[in-house]
Amino acid sequence: MGTRRKLPPLTALTAFESAARLESFTKAANELGVTQAAVSRQIHLLEAYFGFALFVRGHRKVELTDKGRVLALASQDAFDIIASSVSELTTDAQDVDLTIAATVAFSHFWLLPRISEFSRNHPGINLRILTQDSFPNIESAEIDIAIRFGSGMWADGQASLLFEDEVFPVCSPSFAQSAGHISTPNDLLAHPLISYTADDPTWTGWSEWLAAFAVELPKRKSGLRCSFYTEAIYAALNGQGIALGWRRLVEDLLVQGRLIRLTNSTVQTRNAYFAIVPKRRRQTEACRLFQVWLGETAGK
Repeated sequence: MGTRRKLPPLTALTAFESAARLESFTKAANELGVTQAAVSRQIHLLEAYFGFALFVRGHRKVELTDKGRVLALASQDAFDIIASSVSELTTDAQDVDLTIAATVAFSHFWLLPRISEFSRNHPGINLRILTQDSFPNIESAEIDIAIRFGSGMWADGQASLLFEDEVFPVCSPSFAQSAGHISTPNDLLAHPLISYTADDPTWTGWSEWLAAFAVELPKRKSGLRCSFYTEAIYAALNGQGIALGWRRLVEDLLVQGRLIRLTNSTVQTRNAYFAIVPKRRRQTEACRLFQVWLGETAGK
């Protein structure tokens, strides 16, 4: 028989984890449904157990000591793992929820056209797609997996590479026919260029794309300006001008012939698309299955 793990009183540890996370004995008491005095008493017991202070008590707030911060991180990780396991064990195997976060453009052009394959293979997993162009912290939000474009270095999650991308001009077949011969980046300046407002500074706009070929975008260039990349692509589909096509996002439209590529010029992106999972949360089987599907589909 193995030696029993040496653990502090779990009631006291529960009170400590809540107080450390909420940075307040009073808020911890409200969360746990006990009095503030009871929380204070449990933390005193824990400090007596360890033989050192876990909090510095102020007039209106409490702050963790250095040793208290170490214990807070460990206890929060442990409680997160327990909570995740309990949730998985008590959830009906035929009714598992999985939340995926992605940008509007990625969801619209890449994820949603393909995700039915995953649903057919795993009918017991209920998918929820959260589309927003900002990057929510996946450790605090109810997100199981996020898809982001960037360097792959994010503090709130562990990243796995999906694919890199390249950017080139696209337009509708009817626009290309009316525009005539376009073979170089400089030729594009004679036509309306559809632009969009990118919240993400790593996304390539017309100025950056043309600069890669030593072409300067005029300050007063004609062309539709959109708020989102999806709007820019739909404007191009409707023959309103030329947009920048991110190959991984518009490849279905190119295959369908609804968009065509202009010029052989292309810019390889410095960043890439990654799948991100929370670092401090135990991954469910549903999340693991979705990551496997993502990786396989991204490689096609």
